[in-house]
Amino acid sequence: MKKDPTMVVDTAAARRPPVFNALFFKRYSTLIVLCLLFAAFAIGVDRFLTVRNVVNIVQQISILTIVGVGLTFCFAAREIDLSVGFAASLGGLLVPLLLTKGVPIPVAILAGLGAGLVIGLVNAAIVTLVGVPSLIATLATGSILYGLNFMISGGRAIYGGIPDGFLMLGQAQIGIFPLISIIMLAIVVLAWFLMEKSFLGRYLYAVGGNTRAAELAGISARRYRAIGLVLCSVLGVVAGFLLAARLGSGQPNSGERYLLDGLATVFIGMTMFRPGSATVIGTLFGALFIGIVNNGLNLMGLDTFVQDVLKGVIIILAVSVISRQTTLKLL
Repeated sequence: MKKDPTMVVDTAAARRPPVFNALFFKRYSTLIVLCLLFAAFAIGVDRFLTVRNVVNIVQQISILTIVGVGLTFCFAAREIDLSVGFAASLGGLLVPLLLTKGVPIPVAILAGLGAGLVIGLVNAAIVTLVGVPSLIATLATGSILYGLNFMISGGRAIYGGIPDGFLMLGQAQIGIFPLISIIMLAIVVLAWFLMEKSFLGRYLYAVGGNTRAAELAGISARRYRAIGLVLCSVLGVVAGFLLAARLGSGQPNSGERYLLDGLATVFIGMTMFRPGSATVIGTLFGALFIGIVNNGLNLMGLDTFVQDVLKGVIIILAVSVISRQTTLKLL
């Protein structure tokens, strides 16, 4: 029987997935919105699309990205840390305080990292050994840290006596690039390697995806949940003392505002690339999203409370998108 040429099907073409299919938009719709938002600000806002302002945006999101990366480790293991902003405040207060007492810079930084380690271990013990949900446990430790920060500082900011070598971490530039942004990128690269190319990331995702199955596979869920909480606190402290270096002072409540923004970066990041999963690159783009919004609204002359309202709306939208794509479980 002779084949009708009109009935011949190009099987290769049939197997070839369309470029712009549902999966594509599911993974990259937030990134497309980010590009459109950047283009809108570039066209409609004076001084937005300049080299100086673009570098300024990258500098502004450096602290936020480091906090967000710490939260990413937590979220991957299905935990949440509401004390990270207060840990950042402690790091931004303790390290400058030690420096004003004549403690060498490396020792002061190590002391700050040690404090972050202790905070993370306390959170991990309460969550994994006592069994308190991380949302409640870290809310309580955050309250404790809030009080400790004001007890240590007497409610006053620390000015003067901070060595220039430490201030360079937050204020120096290499060419047109701020050193703090280079540090942030180094942390992002290291965190990406740990999450995507090492057993640590695989085990964190396994524990966060299905704790029972991970334990049956021989993975200690308790250990990796603890690791996620510890890394979050340590990176929170790093963000805090880098913020102090940038500001040139230690403030008892300087890191608190990074909790909401940090959560927003992770939630936004969970809507792209691997929807429903916290990823380091997604968090980086989430921070960039927040940074572009803040910068654009600032240049437009809008008040900061408008930015707060908008960030709250963005979090609701991001969580709504995640919830439609996957079951969001953090407790």
